[in-house]
Amino acid sequence: MADLVYHAFAFVALFSHGLYHLISATRAHLAVPSSSFSASGRGAAVAAVQTARPYYPLALAAHRHHLLRHLPLYLALLCLLVAVAVHAFFSSPDGAHAAAQRFSSLESAAALFLFLLLAASILILPLPADVVFLLAALAFALLSAASAHSAAAYQQSELQSKCDSISSLVSAASATSALVVAIAPRLFVAELALSGSIALQGLWSFQTGISLYVDAFIPEGCHQILGVRDISTSCDLDSSRHRAAAILDLAFTLHASLIAITTSIVCATTTRAYSSSGLVRRHNGGSYEALPASSSTGTLSDMDHIQMKAFSKSSTQA
Repeated sequence: MADLVYHAFAFVALFSHGLYHLISATRAHLAVPSSSFSASGRGAAVAAVQTARPYYPLALAAHRHHLLRHLPLYLALLCLLVAVAVHAFFSSPDGAHAAAQRFSSLESAAALFLFLLLAASILILPLPADVVFLLAALAFALLSAASAHSAAAYQQSELQSKCDSISSLVSAASATSALVVAIAPRLFVAELALSGSIALQGLWSFQTGISLYVDAFIPEGCHQILGVRDISTSCDLDSSRHRAAAILDLAFTLHASLIAITTSIVCATTTRAYSSSGLVRRHNGGSYEALPASSSTGTLSDMDHIQMKAFSKSSTQA
């Protein structure tokens, strides 16, 4: 039961964070003017190009709602603390591969602790955004390795091996996206891919929980192995194992398709909302007030200044 609760917790935390970053990045991308400016404004246009940010505060007045504006960051810190504690102190596998599974849990705890340090650095250290994304890529790579090692620690007949191998694949995709964003912070598609992969990891955590610990969703021919602290789900026959693996592959495909559809809906809805209010990115050569580039530092004060300047500019245009 505790494993199922943790997977549900991971689903809520990861999916909500990925979706929030997806919406915020899309809004920031559409709100910045670009392209086709006069020769005299080219320097300002370069400064106004939207670059990826590791964190987007809520669109509230900074001087009145400072704590509320940064509520997503505080929630992320809390969720990371819980995740680190679970993997480091409350994971107690048993059985023939207990030692290998324990080391995999400690690997995951170390990677999550790196994410915790990165989230805390946004509060206290002026780290450049590209450095934050580079370290995030390293943390995602460590998570991918931990999931791969966990998958190898289980027998092939156990569904946990298949679930962890897919989780390792998603973490590797997140690491690749974060690395691309660190190298090319103006590549909006890479930031979308990073947000989508985080949300996908949340969906897969939910799928893993119900496929391993909910009787109604355990594939036919497979069953839980009881009597040990670390409950696992095993398939007795090779045919049942192959069928269960195919079902999990299908579920992963459906989750990935859902993320792609959600991303398209978010982009289309945000574009329409900005177009109807006249705040969409302009390509007609009109004048604008350039926003400062956000890739220099990642402190909360810098983010407040940039976002509120864009907010006031949008209100003036409306």
